Amino acid sequence: MQVKNTYLILILLLLVSFSCKSSDKQADTFKKNTAKSLPIRPGAYQLHSYLPLLQGKRVAVVGNQTSEINGVHLVDTLVSLQINIVKVFAPEHGFRGQASAGEQVNNSIDIKTGLPIISLYGKHKKPTREDLKNVDVLLFDIQDVGVRFYTYLSTLHYVLEAGAEHDIPVIVLDRPNPNSDYIDGPVMQSDFISFVGLHPVPIVYAMTIGEYARMINGEHWLKNGVQATLKVIPVQNYYHGAVYKLPVKPSPNLPNYQSVRLYPSLCLFEGTDVSVGRGTDFPFQVYGAPWLPDTGFKFIPRPNAASKWPKHQEKICYGKDLKQITPPAEIHLQWLIETYKQCPDTLTYFNGFFNRLAGNETLQQMIKAGKNTKQIKKTWQNDLNEFKKIRSKYLIYN
Repeated sequence: MQVKNTYLILILLLLVSFSCKSSDKQADTFKKNTAKSLPIRPGAYQLHSYLPLLQGKRVAVVGNQTSEINGVHLVDTLVSLQINIVKVFAPEHGFRGQASAGEQVNNSIDIKTGLPIISLYGKHKKPTREDLKNVDVLLFDIQDVGVRFYTYLSTLHYVLEAGAEHDIPVIVLDRPNPNSDYIDGPVMQSDFISFVGLHPVPIVYAMTIGEYARMINGEHWLKNGVQATLKVIPVQNYYHGAVYKLPVKPSPNLPNYQSVRLYPSLCLFEGTDVSVGRGTDFPFQVYGAPWLPDTGFKFIPRPNAASKWPKHQEKICYGKDLKQITPPAEIHLQWLIETYKQCPDTLTYFNGFFNRLAGNETLQQMIKAGKNTKQIKKTWQNDLNEFKKIRSKYLIYN
């Protein structure tokens, strides 16, 4: 009789456990369905959540043109609310987002507010003790695109590191990730760390910038393992995989949703002799080179405000028009593989930047060896599975 009772108790416990898991799953589904029907509101919009943390403090804003609330710049909003903004730190492309990729951005004064702007690009990537001597709190608000080699992640890293080293808290106003519906690409290897990739993550990692900040901090990836005092103000009505079309272009050469979605695949061409349309009206929506076969589509890169020195300047480039395609929900390697095979001199195809973008030397080697997409991606899987375990610890959203 006692054995029977024991079995009955075990069965009841299993049923309760199953019921709880089922309820949790139903609750998650309900939350996601509810979120789908409501507008996504970035962290910056939740003024009631972070204004009390700024009042009476000397605040430095780390931001650019994407730091906005309903079309009004965050800095302008905070100044109008009498928050004491003492300076602005600006990432690549500058505070107003006008500089070309890689262009030197100098310290300056914001014309509208009179605030000093300190560039965190070039040789001065990290706020110094002098930069922070009159700062009580760092407020970070930059729209990311969810791709490892987008340099705003590196700016986030150095801001967190400076905050930790100088005992200054960091508040991250979270924003949605427009590439959060998949995880793909090789995980960065330590030998290839640079400003276009500081952390052991894949090219596409499916985390918001707030979740990513939690991971940098929690995994002790900052210098000497220091940890910042970090607070993330979450996005409302958001879930991973939500379609989010950015209200402001995040950088000069990502002008629309199509370019943002194609960026994870096409940016690898920056490490080759193939143009991604910089110097045209449709960057990161096409690719081409003078030596590719003429299949009916061509473009001519010319200097413009977004790209002052475009690859293959003033030359006719033949290639593919991707402006109307459905962007793949994965890293699309076939374009790389095909163009490599079509290059008349394969020794000139890759440049020294490619391995830094890829995060390893294996991808280049496998393309040269004639491996196909399936064979290449198979080599990523173990590292991706390990990354997913790390990622799961820092997620804020379903």
